[in-house]
Amino acid sequence: MRPEELEKFAAELDAIGKRVREEVGEPDARYLRRVVALQRSAEIGGRAMLFAGVLPPLWIAGVALLGLSKILENMEIGHNVIHGQYDWMNDPILNSVRYEWDIVCPAKDWKRTHNYEHHTFTSILGKDRDVGYGFLRVAEDQPWRPLYLAQPLYALGLMFAFEWGIALHNLEFERVLSGEKPLRPMLRRSLPIARKASRQLLKDYVLFPLLGGPSAPFVFAGGAAANMVRNVWAFLIIFCGHFPDGVAYVPEGSAVATGPETRGAWYLRQIRGSANIEGPDWFHVLSGNLSHQIEHHLFPDLPSYRYAQVAAMVEPACRKYGVPYTSGSFGQQVGSVARRLVRLALPRAPLAAHAASVQA
Repeated sequence: MRPEELEKFAAELDAIGKRVREEVGEPDARYLRRVVALQRSAEIGGRAMLFAGVLPPLWIAGVALLGLSKILENMEIGHNVIHGQYDWMNDPILNSVRYEWDIVCPAKDWKRTHNYEHHTFTSILGKDRDVGYGFLRVAEDQPWRPLYLAQPLYALGLMFAFEWGIALHNLEFERVLSGEKPLRPMLRRSLPIARKASRQLLKDYVLFPLLGGPSAPFVFAGGAAANMVRNVWAFLIIFCGHFPDGVAYVPEGSAVATGPETRGAWYLRQIRGSANIEGPDWFHVLSGNLSHQIEHHLFPDLPSYRYAQVAAMVEPACRKYGVPYTSGSFGQQVGSVARRLVRLALPRAPLAAHAASVQA
């Protein structure tokens, strides 16, 4: 794209963001409060059913409801509130400073690695640590190492324990193992995570099972199953938004990675480094509207309630200027990510796939 076209493209996206920001208000607040009410109702109902978990149908229903509660809390409430999307409401709890979500990683740590590092350096190899999370090869420009041969298995393990993977990721554990970072600072930074994880473990695996009395084993197992449901769902949504075919990565030493960047170039990198997932309204709610990953990366401070509206304007703008807009069904994106993880586990990836990388 010529510089003058890129400037016009940026102006159109700026106008979209300005227009939608001017419309943000009470409908967005009502939406968030409805989601919070639904999440709390699902948690109460799910935990009550687990107390009667000696009956298998009630235990399964309890796991489903509690899993739904944890998905809503992490995806549509926690992630978006911690981004500051609803700070304008001046709610004493639902704000980016005070909100603490139901996951082992503290919100404060996550804001540093996600809100700042990932959203600032999106898709830049060596700067965006979310690209492969330090131990998965998802881009052709990442040098191959023998440990990648087993990466489909690593990814499978990460899927079931995703909240713990996020916690380790925030400690830069892979950089300690490689010798880039000393061990002692990591140990100091691990203390808040250890305290948060202890509270989470105490809540789900001690206090609620004790409240269950004779049903304690069913409550314990149900809490573990609900956490696993949330982990698997969050993993799939996040991986489908960042690693399917069509997503482009910026090589570490390229001009894009090292030089100054215009507003248009920043927009372009966000769009090319993200992918959307198509689905019905309920799917978008359960994904935290991260099914609109492109729009989230363009306007991370906009309430997630607005992303479908934004997408209806961003996609035509991309078509107008010839900018790739990666989108597909959930099944298509899951299959694409799985194929990429298997393909890039091998020393040599097919050359056709290399076209997905950004060339400087």
